[in-house]
Amino acid sequence: MVGVSLSPWWVCPCPRGGCVPAAPPPLAPRIRLPCSLPAPVGGGSSGGAGRARSGPGCFSRPLIVPAIAPGRAGGPGIAHPSRGCARSPAGRTAGEGGRTGRGRGRDRGRDRVVRPGGECGAAAPTCPAPCHRTGTRLPRVTAPGPACPVSPHRDGMDGAGPGPEEGEEREPGAVSERSFLESFTESREVAELIANLRGVFGELVTREMAVERFVGIMDKYQEQPHLLDHHLEGMMNSLLDIARDKGSPPPLVHLAFKFLYIITKVRGYKRFLPLFPHEVRDLQPVLDMLAEQNPRDSETWETRYMLLLWLSMICLIPFDLARFDGNLVSEGGKARQPTMDRILEIAKCYLVVSDKARDAAAVLVSKFIVRPDVRQSRMAEFLDWVLSMLSKSSSQTMEGTVIVNGMLQALAQLFKHGKREDCLPYAVTVLECLDKCKLSESNQMVLRKLGMKLVQRLGLTFVKPKVAKWRYQRGCRSLAANLQAQGAVVQNQKREAAAEADDDEEYDIPAEIENVVEQLLVGLKDKDTIVRWSAAKGIGRITGRLPKELADDVIGSLLDCFSFQETDNAWHGGCLALAELGRRGLLLPSRISDVVPVMLKALTYDEKRGACSVGSNVRDAACYVCWAFARAYEPAELIPFISHISSALVIAAVFDRDVNCRRAASAAFQENVGRQGTFPHGIDILTAADYFAVGNRVNCYLTISVYIAGFPEYTQPMIDHLVNMKINHWDSVIRELSTKALHNITPRAPEYMANVVLPRLLPLSVGSDLHTRHGAILACAEITHALCKLAQENNRSVTYYFSEKSLEGLKQIHQELCSRQLYRGLGGELMRPAVCTLIEKLSLSKMPFRGDPIIGGWQWLINDSLRHLTLVSSGARQHIKESAVSALAALCNEFYINEEGEADPALQDELVTQYVSELQNTEEMIRCGFSRALGALPRFLLKGRLQQVLEGLKKVTLISPEDVSFAESRRDALIAIAKVCQTVGVKGEGSREEFVCRDNVDEIYATLLNGVTDYTTDSRGDVGGWVREAAMTSLMEVTLLLVQNEAELINASICRQIMCWLAQQSAEKIDKFRAHAGSVFLTLLHFDRPPVPHIPHRQELERIFPRSEKETLNWNAASEAFPRITQLLALPTYQYFVLLGLSVSVGGLTETTLRYSAQSLFDYMKKIQGDPSALESFCETLLKVFEDNLRNDRVSVPLLTMLDQLLANGCFDTFTEQENHPFPVKLFTLCKEEIKRSKDIRKLRSSIGVFCGLIQFQGDMREKVFFQLFLLLCHPFPIIRKTTASQVYEMLITYGDVVDPAIMDEVMAILSDTNWEAELPVVRERRNCLCDLLKVPKPQLVSKSSA
Repeated sequence: MVGVSLSPWWVCPCPRGGCVPAAPPPLAPRIRLPCSLPAPVGGGSSGGAGRARSGPGCFSRPLIVPAIAPGRAGGPGIAHPSRGCARSPAGRTAGEGGRTGRGRGRDRGRDRVVRPGGECGAAAPTCPAPCHRTGTRLPRVTAPGPACPVSPHRDGMDGAGPGPEEGEEREPGAVSERSFLESFTESREVAELIANLRGVFGELVTREMAVERFVGIMDKYQEQPHLLDHHLEGMMNSLLDIARDKGSPPPLVHLAFKFLYIITKVRGYKRFLPLFPHEVRDLQPVLDMLAEQNPRDSETWETRYMLLLWLSMICLIPFDLARFDGNLVSEGGKARQPTMDRILEIAKCYLVVSDKARDAAAVLVSKFIVRPDVRQSRMAEFLDWVLSMLSKSSSQTMEGTVIVNGMLQALAQLFKHGKREDCLPYAVTVLECLDKCKLSESNQMVLRKLGMKLVQRLGLTFVKPKVAKWRYQRGCRSLAANLQAQGAVVQNQKREAAAEADDDEEYDIPAEIENVVEQLLVGLKDKDTIVRWSAAKGIGRITGRLPKELADDVIGSLLDCFSFQETDNAWHGGCLALAELGRRGLLLPSRISDVVPVMLKALTYDEKRGACSVGSNVRDAACYVCWAFARAYEPAELIPFISHISSALVIAAVFDRDVNCRRAASAAFQENVGRQGTFPHGIDILTAADYFAVGNRVNCYLTISVYIAGFPEYTQPMIDHLVNMKINHWDSVIRELSTKALHNITPRAPEYMANVVLPRLLPLSVGSDLHTRHGAILACAEITHALCKLAQENNRSVTYYFSEKSLEGLKQIHQELCSRQLYRGLGGELMRPAVCTLIEKLSLSKMPFRGDPIIGGWQWLINDSLRHLTLVSSGARQHIKESAVSALAALCNEFYINEEGEADPALQDELVTQYVSELQNTEEMIRCGFSRALGALPRFLLKGRLQQVLEGLKKVTLISPEDVSFAESRRDALIAIAKVCQTVGVKGEGSREEFVCRDNVDEIYATLLNGVTDYTTDSRGDVGGWVREAAMTSLMEVTLLLVQNEAELINASICRQIMCWLAQQSAEKIDKFRAHAGSVFLTLLHFDRPPVPHIPHRQELERIFPRSEKETLNWNAASEAFPRITQLLALPTYQYFVLLGLSVSVGGLTETTLRYSAQSLFDYMKKIQGDPSALESFCETLLKVFEDNLRNDRVSVPLLTMLDQLLANGCFDTFTEQENHPFPVKLFTLCKEEIKRSKDIRKLRSSIGVFCGLIQFQGDMREKVFFQLFLLLCHPFPIIRKTTASQVYEMLITYGDVVDPAIMDEVMAILSDTNWEAELPVVRERRNCLCDLLKVPKPQLVSKSSA
């Protein structure tokens, strides 16, 4: 081939240089730009103006872009900060269908480059702080004169980039500690992996290990793939050397191409493609390798994918392909296929496969068909084939979907890379065929997206590839000019640009453009985000090539998407398109007045559907529009709308329900502050509402909103938004947070709240809409309370801010709801707690309603709410109960006390008697409600009635057969007893009717201690745990109350019982209750104001539980709790109770609890083996625990399991040397008694292990044990017989001395060979053989009559 000249149209794609005199410079190292980036300017190649990617997502990720690299062709590509964020529906668009966070669309594989040509615009004197991504405070620019917002942010994000520039100061802590990779540190390891492929490919295990390690290394660079750039060529050449080696076996070749694919997946094929060798000598081998591939082999698709990409690069060689054919007649006489046809046939073959090779085939088509020689002879034929395949295939079948996908990809790539003059003759035909396919009706998202891409490519083909001269431009093409130019210079340039626009030659726009635009506008309403995003980009690209008048018509049609008759999809797509138009300078300032109202509506778009709502993606995209506008327009253009936009963004950043929208709004606000510099108090607000701060919704509503409302520009808009949009929100949590926010903001605008907001809310509080009514009542309550507190702080009357009409309206709320029967039904679940909150707030506000009939109505509502708790849903009961109890306490304290501080006797008698009588109601929830109500009564109502109240509550805590499952009422009664004691106070010698005194303290403690023993269970589980938890809390509260007032009322016996019961609970199995008991135990132990008296073994306890570890000891973790609590076994007072708790834990089912509790117990047993007295004491306590809990399955079953483990671990080996030791004899008796007539399989199986363990003790025990085990060998349950035989077999192996060696083999044979699950007569015969061999009396059958 020497002497063949290069074709004039060819330019070597290789970036290494050598083929052409000069190569583009390599990209500079990447920097991170956090928030303010240069605004994009139109430009680019045939793809249309401004081909840069920018995503509409939630701004929740920082952008990684290369550093400034001058001299690159094409328009600047600035990506939106939220690109690829999975949390946002809009943000997902950029990442779908490709590798993590990086799509595969037209512009997705290209590096984002900030060039001097990018426009920067008018810069703010200071940059916003803190950064929206990290929340760190960014350094301010102190140098005089205009500055680019980019520069102070260059290293202000995460420290991944160059250090601060010369003369630039950085605040301490401005850079977060988040680490980023700085280089490809595993390059040597990767080189070794590649070099070792020849040695590992043969073994499946080693091959998979190598692949897994390589994938693990590469995946680390998904977010920073540019770090691989300097190593790509070396890795590729090493792997391709393996593929080129004719001696490489096929599995090795496939492995090499698999590695290549993994690299391509991380870096992107567009970056990888130019690095492929494209020499003439590579063409034939690659074609031959492709010919050898099986397109249907699912194991080797990576090989086919990489070969097709390689071929797409080779086919750019600058020689006519006919020169490679030579003599087409082979030696056998058969005609060989021309090279051009071979390549085309390969492309066609792989366009209809279902794997990744289809994508590479589309790339191959786009590179191959546009060659001059191929275009002239094969392009028309190829397009005919593609269109025929499209028309014959149906997207309703799986096979048809695959074919349509391949054809659409091929067409899209072809019309993207082909020259306009070459593609234009076929564009109309392709568009007609596409219309017939009706892809918009397909249920396949990928096909609709590809159809949208193809439509916009066709549209770009119809119009001339020129940038609209009429577009709006901010700043200059030169970054240096932007930094240095004065305003007059900029204005002159704009006037020159306008003059050029006037001179722009007119040309006819093809009629097909109307069809294209119409399809793109329909695509904006598609149900899938990725399709809408593709359509939005198409709108932007095509509009940039249209005359000004037609572009304005497109914008007018686009604004029609923002109708409330349209779906949320249309609003979202419309926002994306507006952002694209604004970003490209195609939305002229004259249209801003039409767009801003739409944008403000989109920022609050929320449409309820069923039990939830839609619209978060619309609000997110609206934030993207604000972000794009900040970069696109000069500050002067947006000045008329600044107040509206700034208020809307602040409201979205603070009050939006979704975190991604709040963060998006915060980032858009930050962008406007940095770019526009006209937002009021921008820096101060950004400091409070940064990326991390707005992540917490409660913090936003209750803290940040108050700070921002301190700026008068935002106060009223925030209040109006809460009243108009949030108190009627479908989510009750948002409604409640909104009313609390109104309470906190009220001091910022009290007159506006009192004169405007409250009169507006009062009619809504009795309106017809349930959610609005609920929110309005809560808002009235919160605002009223805030106004009254403010008046009191200023020494004014509580009614200072209220008119008579407002006060009357507040009183009428309850009466109106009651008369309309709105407390009934499901709506009542919201109305009752809301009005109870209103009652509480009005009472706390000390409203002048004393003696008013409304007080009786309020009392009726409280009583009725407590009495009808059973009629509401279980989820609302607790809220209604708490609201009613809080309202009762506030109402009594304000309206039921006279000037002498006493209660009216008649009222007191009626109220207390009624409440105490309700405690014996047959409905559990009524008992709960009135128990808590008694606990909330003030002291003046309990005076003289204390004993009556305590007696009534005590009866609720008792367990009777009728109310055994009433655990919640017992819990609330115990809580109420503690509250009553705290309310009435302590007086040792006082009356038992008025104080906690010497006469009733023992009775109170007895009631509380009785609650600690509640182990009731039902279908809900251990409901007694609620009672025990409440009892422990109440014991602590009452004890600390007595200690702080009259500690002598606590006697040693009571204190011992409290600490022992707490120690037992601290050793039990349920983490939650163990942690609570441990916390209470340590609180009483370390309380020192003054110390709790009579705590047994205080010094030892303080050594085991040092004061320094009171807060750090994690009782929830079994590994920390049990080693400590087990040490209490050495303290005689606590031994019984701790062992009782440990029995449940060691014999439990939870693995971690069992493991750590058992290990701690065995460690203690090992420690006392040398102390006979301690061991005897432990054994006596163990037997006492067993004896006290006979037939108590909660304790006895796990206790048997624990005994089995203790015996198996040799904890009682000391007793095996003594015949008939009392411990095993007593233990055997108790075990035998425990399983008598039992049908509990778990208990029986646990007892078998204990009996087998007792065989090790000498004396008469062994015969008794054998007899008991042989009884179990003929148990009615087959599983028990089988388990017994298995464990006896293991027992005889373990303790070989218990059986005469002469008969051992025969005994073992019977045990192992017998089918113990057979019929009882057969089993009994074999069992009796064992009895004869071991000289054990045969068990005799007892008839039921004699029994």
